[in-house]
Amino acid sequence: MSQAAGTLLDVDADELLVGLNDRQIAAVTSDGGPLVVLAGAGSGKTRVLTRRIAWRVLEGQTDPNRVLALTFTRKAAGELRTRLLQMGMRDNVVAGTFHGVALTQLRQRWEERGITPPSMLDRKFRFVAQLVGRRPGVEILDVVSEIEWARARLVAPEHYAGAAEIAGRTPPMPADAFAELMVEFQQEKRRRRVVDFDDLLALAIRDLNEDPDYAAAIRWRHRHLYVDEFQDVNPLQFELLKAWRGKTDDLFVVGDPNQAIYGWNGADPNLLANFEKREPKATVIRLVDNYRSTPQVITLATAALEGKGGQLIPHLPDGPIPGVKSYTNDQAEAAGIAKAIRAAKANDNRWSDQAVLVRTNAQLVPIEQALNDIGVPVRVKGGAGPLSTPEVRSELRALGREGIDLRHAISKLDEDLATPDEANGSGAATDSTTVNAAEVERKQNLGALSRLVHEYLALDSFPTGPGLLAWIATIQAAEVDAGNDAVELATFHGAKGLEWPIVHVAGLEKGYVPIGYAKTGAQLAEERRLLYVAVTRAERELHLTWSAERTFGMKTVKRQPSPQLDALQSAIDHLRRGHRPVDWKAQMIKSRAAIPKKGKGSNTDPNPVDDPLFEALRAWRRTRAKAADVPAYVIFNDQTLRAIAKRQPKTKSALAGMPGIGPAKLERFGEEVIDLVKENA
Repeated sequence: MSQAAGTLLDVDADELLVGLNDRQIAAVTSDGGPLVVLAGAGSGKTRVLTRRIAWRVLEGQTDPNRVLALTFTRKAAGELRTRLLQMGMRDNVVAGTFHGVALTQLRQRWEERGITPPSMLDRKFRFVAQLVGRRPGVEILDVVSEIEWARARLVAPEHYAGAAEIAGRTPPMPADAFAELMVEFQQEKRRRRVVDFDDLLALAIRDLNEDPDYAAAIRWRHRHLYVDEFQDVNPLQFELLKAWRGKTDDLFVVGDPNQAIYGWNGADPNLLANFEKREPKATVIRLVDNYRSTPQVITLATAALEGKGGQLIPHLPDGPIPGVKSYTNDQAEAAGIAKAIRAAKANDNRWSDQAVLVRTNAQLVPIEQALNDIGVPVRVKGGAGPLSTPEVRSELRALGREGIDLRHAISKLDEDLATPDEANGSGAATDSTTVNAAEVERKQNLGALSRLVHEYLALDSFPTGPGLLAWIATIQAAEVDAGNDAVELATFHGAKGLEWPIVHVAGLEKGYVPIGYAKTGAQLAEERRLLYVAVTRAERELHLTWSAERTFGMKTVKRQPSPQLDALQSAIDHLRRGHRPVDWKAQMIKSRAAIPKKGKGSNTDPNPVDDPLFEALRAWRRTRAKAADVPAYVIFNDQTLRAIAKRQPKTKSALAGMPGIGPAKLERFGEEVIDLVKENA
């Protein structure tokens, strides 16, 4: 055992490999670098990361005092240190976030050079508002978000207009004016001697690039680099990693391209996906064995990616087949979920064995209320859902004033929310340039508040502002008193990294899944990955729901099932027919391959060429698939088309009995198919 290995107590290197599969062992023990581990959901990513650190220490390949392990949250860094301590390693590995490590280094450098540290600007809203001044139609939160978007992607002010156009972004003000504001923002921070979180990274990069001696000292101090969740790295963080790394190949990164869901925050999944192309010396190991979820859940996870991601190999025994359930409205959906949760608890489960996941914060409000109504303890991950957002807190301060005319005030808010576009969740088609992601989320959160205020007005004959605040406080009390045993409510984003035996994925509707403002190919691909993340949180049971009507503020709108439900329903049908779960992707590829190529003749076609209905259905399918940029089998496979051509259903109820047609496809394609049948039968 090496001297460095003395930091591990009574542990043998071989013991660290016990319980690992061959791929995991390779990830722990491989020599050389850089080493890239593509770790699928539930494949033991953190186990591999921590055991590699410990194994290399025991083998004398790593000095633990020279390890820098980078994570994206303090919680993840704490978990990493805890696991190393459990393996007998003393607490001498540096584990932290990019920002945390950068700040520590900057403070040490400032102290050494006798520089008074600048103040931290942790809240940009008021600062930016003073710079913007009174500009009609300009939302300060949009300006703040756009500044952060540009900084994370290393977009300089002089290049902003072109970068925004390429990215399909809508500037919160004219692009040239925004570029000027970016310059003013940096100048004003320097004048006031304040820095924000992006500045911490930029200043750390500057110091390393401009002072070779300082850079050499830092690189000697942190000569063994580990990066967790590498798919979440943005260009600014990547530049800092390059500055820390220098020319060394002692770099280990682990991540999952299928869980890259923070594009809105600047994360660039191509930094992981294209790592091998950038660095031919890199060794790439893929972890594909899933130890979290049943084969049935994994089948739907594969379907969520619609054939555009790798397939996990499940290792748990079979579980129940997931199901899709529709409801007449969001209140009925919330009540149905609450009833299902209470029924599942009766089977000797803990409340905390279950979670409800939704795409946006605003969707949590009716679900939380429905659970509170039947006495189910709940905990909203990250706080109180939409009620904790800045726009809602600001509105609540105004509504909670003594002497306010609450009915008049809420009617004015409702007028502002009445815009008939995707921003209020209606799912109506709009020009994508008019829809801003932050505005969508803000209006949905304020719509959830409006709904609560109207409920309060219906309950209190003499409503007051303070009375409203007190009433909302009682709603939140159940969450505060929930303790550890409570049903978790979270967004898809908030659920990442977590898992539960039973998961309810709610609100699977067009406009939410995918989100209405997702227009580009990259945005839609991220929406598929988001659904994949939600599905893979389930260990044993997975329940999927959607609502045919939803209320936004005081407006009720019709909803359609998510187009992404088509692939999930196809996988469920596959399971119900008794096929092996993990064969779903292969079955879809086989179905796609069975579609005859144009001009190949009738000998390869199991359908008679003189069947006008079948040919009309195939032509319609090609058009639909091309428009949606998906393989034809995602619309309908040949088996479904043959069944339709044979039975010739002329009503939706008759069409619903066809193989491969679930509620989403029935709602989306039903009328078109019936018209084709009537025209060609």
